[in-house]
Amino acid sequence: MDNLAARYPLQRVAPFREWSPSVHYAQFQTLPPGPMPRRRLYDFELLYVAHGEAATYMHGQRYTLTAGQLIFLPSGVYHQNEIISTPEARFLGIHFDFFDELDVQTEADMVVYTEEAQGDKFAVEACAEHLASLSASIVYTPSLVCVQLMEQLVHEFTMRPPGYELACKAYMLQILTHLLRSSLSSSVAQASVHGDKLLEVMKQIEDAPAEPWTNPSLAKRLNLSVDHMAKLFKQIAGMPPSEFVQSIRHREARRLLRESGLSIESIGESVGYPDIHYFSRIFRRHEGISPREYRKLSNIL
Repeated sequence: MDNLAARYPLQRVAPFREWSPSVHYAQFQTLPPGPMPRRRLYDFELLYVAHGEAATYMHGQRYTLTAGQLIFLPSGVYHQNEIISTPEARFLGIHFDFFDELDVQTEADMVVYTEEAQGDKFAVEACAEHLASLSASIVYTPSLVCVQLMEQLVHEFTMRPPGYELACKAYMLQILTHLLRSSLSSSVAQASVHGDKLLEVMKQIEDAPAEPWTNPSLAKRLNLSVDHMAKLFKQIAGMPPSEFVQSIRHREARRLLRESGLSIESIGESVGYPDIHYFSRIFRRHEGISPREYRKLSNIL
């Protein structure tokens, strides 16, 4: 059985024009501590830890995941997930295939918990000719842009407006691109003398989005000129400092609108926008709807 399973994931080198991912499931989920059942997937899963800590046992190894990390769970490979943090951990999970090859109607079309798996049903992993496959790395630390794409995919998949399948496919292609390039981004960060310091500053922005993060203040923290700081920041974060700060604030605003009972004005203040009218304009520019409308939609789900 284990020798047979060792052949997975099935892989195929294919030009990017042939990649056509279909999304079968995309959702946030909160789970209590403890081990989950051992299983295999017919499709593939990106499991992102939004809050807390978890572990996955796979390939005879234990992979520990903290908040901000993601694990790529390949088709056909035995694995077991465990929630470590108390009282819970929060995940963002996306099930998909690379070539739109599976007809998924129920959970049983994605997950198999027994030895009675249908061998011809396991999806194939797409590989690029000059890039390492996703299954070669297993654990990733996705960029902020990648996390935002995953959140937008969940929103699209949950709300299911007309054309959502096309939108999900587009988001999934962008997410896969970010993950495939992540090793290159990591190399850039390591090559820069200031890479570690920049990553630490980015973490500080995430922890305190309401602070007045300006280019001059960031440059002063890093003891760099404003222009040099902005150039290095964009290299590592994939966007200018001002966009990064705004993205962090927007992500936190969405979380508070979904998960808290704070007023719209209080949420704006807590993420760095004390003027409620300006906060509403910025939020609508990103999301297409007002903070109040976003909260109402979240409460319906």
